[in-house]
Amino acid sequence: MTEVDQRAAMPATALRRWLLKGLQSPEGSAARPAQEDQGHRHTWWQVMCLTGVDYFSTLGYQPGIAALAAGTLSPVATLLLVALTLAGALPTYRAVAGQSPNGLGSLSMLERLLPGWGGKLLVLFLLGFVATAFIVTITLSAADATAHLLHNPFVPKAWESWQVPVTLALIAALGGVFLAGFSEAISLAVVLVAVYLLLNVVVVATAVQRVLTHPEQVTGWQNALSADHSSPIAMIAVSLYVMPKLALGLSGFETGVAVMPLVKGDLAERIKGARKLLTTAALIMSVFLVTSSFATTVLIPAAEFAEGGAANGRALAYLAHLYLGDWFGTAYDLSTIAILWFAGASALAGLLNIVPRYLPRYGMAPDWTRAVRPMVLVFTGIAFLITVIFDAEVDAQGGAYATGVLALILSAAVAVTLSAWTRRQTWAAAFFGVVTLIFAYATVANIIERPDGLVIALLFVLAIVAISLISRATRSTELRVTHISLDDCARRFINESGEIYLIANEPHARDPREYIDKAREAWELHRLRTSEGPIFLEVTIPDASEFAGELRVTGEERHGFRVLRMQSTTVANAIAALLLHLRDQTGKTPHVYFHWAAEGNPIGALLRYLIFGGGDVPPLTREVLRQAEPDPDRRPIVHVG
Repeated sequence: MTEVDQRAAMPATALRRWLLKGLQSPEGSAARPAQEDQGHRHTWWQVMCLTGVDYFSTLGYQPGIAALAAGTLSPVATLLLVALTLAGALPTYRAVAGQSPNGLGSLSMLERLLPGWGGKLLVLFLLGFVATAFIVTITLSAADATAHLLHNPFVPKAWESWQVPVTLALIAALGGVFLAGFSEAISLAVVLVAVYLLLNVVVVATAVQRVLTHPEQVTGWQNALSADHSSPIAMIAVSLYVMPKLALGLSGFETGVAVMPLVKGDLAERIKGARKLLTTAALIMSVFLVTSSFATTVLIPAAEFAEGGAANGRALAYLAHLYLGDWFGTAYDLSTIAILWFAGASALAGLLNIVPRYLPRYGMAPDWTRAVRPMVLVFTGIAFLITVIFDAEVDAQGGAYATGVLALILSAAVAVTLSAWTRRQTWAAAFFGVVTLIFAYATVANIIERPDGLVIALLFVLAIVAISLISRATRSTELRVTHISLDDCARRFINESGEIYLIANEPHARDPREYIDKAREAWELHRLRTSEGPIFLEVTIPDASEFAGELRVTGEERHGFRVLRMQSTTVANAIAALLLHLRDQTGKTPHVYFHWAAEGNPIGALLRYLIFGGGDVPPLTREVLRQAEPDPDRRPIVHVG
């Protein structure tokens, strides 16, 4: 390469280094969350504030969405939502916290309960809904922050048509923070949540006082309620029907479990702290949901909730400006904008936390997805697209958000139910089974009412599955072994050998003649013989769906022959990894002899390799060795009979 060529390549190299800075190791991201560093632990109430920027920020738009969905029934429907929160979602996630102390959540529970390809495909499917919930959290929160900004009386009226550009600017700023190097700022979350909740206490208390001092407004609401609905039973029935639309008020539970590793203490203390933060956050939010829904429904004219109305997407801010003045209302707007923007940061951090824990571990994502910055660009681009599609409208994105939230809670309820059933906890399984049915109804009803959320989720699912399968295929010839260890017997076999000659054999061979015939054939065809005799190598595949793992080699004597046995996710990759390990440890060039080769359709052999870990082993072993060791003179030798 000339000097000019080198200078031309430098920017690309520097850009690549910058993008891939902080690339996480696959083992670390799979085995233990990065947040488990003892130096980054906090008390449970501080961690609750990190959850709260997602959970509590929904007060910015939840009352308005509830009013649009339920009308005068909004307070009744909200009461049912609170009952479902405290009696359904909260017990479910307290159980999840007890079984997922490392913050992997319900997805890891389902993965454990459904091993093999079934569990992994289910996780891929659910990741589509995770992406829907978190991406729409970013876009919806940014859109609502924009609504609070543009509706402020101090903002020029000419800016009212800038909803999409301002929302895109907020999302870009969020992505820029992560590109610059974002660290979870618990202290900032504590300040934002404390200020926001304090201002909400003032606004809600003022609104409730207004209601109490003007009983005629309550009477007007009651009359409208009676005119629209003939009986209390009809009110409850309609409230149950519209309740799934209010599911945005359930967001934050999955985040609450995800931040568990940040809680101080040992495993038991972490679980106890996580349950405290989940319970405290749910109780605080329940009080605010009920009071804010009642106050906004009674005090705000219905027309103001509609698109273009002054209370659309900002019902409590409307009351703050109306009853406490524009200066206090502006302070409330700024606090709401800040917490909504930080809710997007929480969601983006959740996405960046989930991807390295699952997809690279499955071999179902390119290697660069373990780096933060490329994924920030990907997720920011997707958020841009969603914002443009929904025209940065808060109400329009409510269905997609609710679909993602409900699907996550439903998966958690299913996981907890299955876990209780397998543990023979009959009453717990029955209780969580009922909770599962309720959330299943809510999910299905929301999808029927707002199918756009399901469409978005399925698009994410298709994209994730397609990328995953392509990645798994392209990465299939990697070594895929994180660590190799030999027991004393296996090590003795290797040390006793002058030259290392291995004969690959089908595992669990019972006939001694099979060993004798293969040893004779290896000698006659390839002169593979030592004074100590050949070493047979047998690989079993307990779970071919796993992509990588440790390789433990054990030695044993069988039928007068020395045998090395190991378990792996694939035969070819395990043999190649062992050969390279033996070369590095002994300084000798190992030989391996294969008696078999695949017959039939090569596509079928490839599929057997990708799905079951077998396939045409000899050429696959050669290919893995070729990619792992580019120098043919140092490459272990493969013989085929």
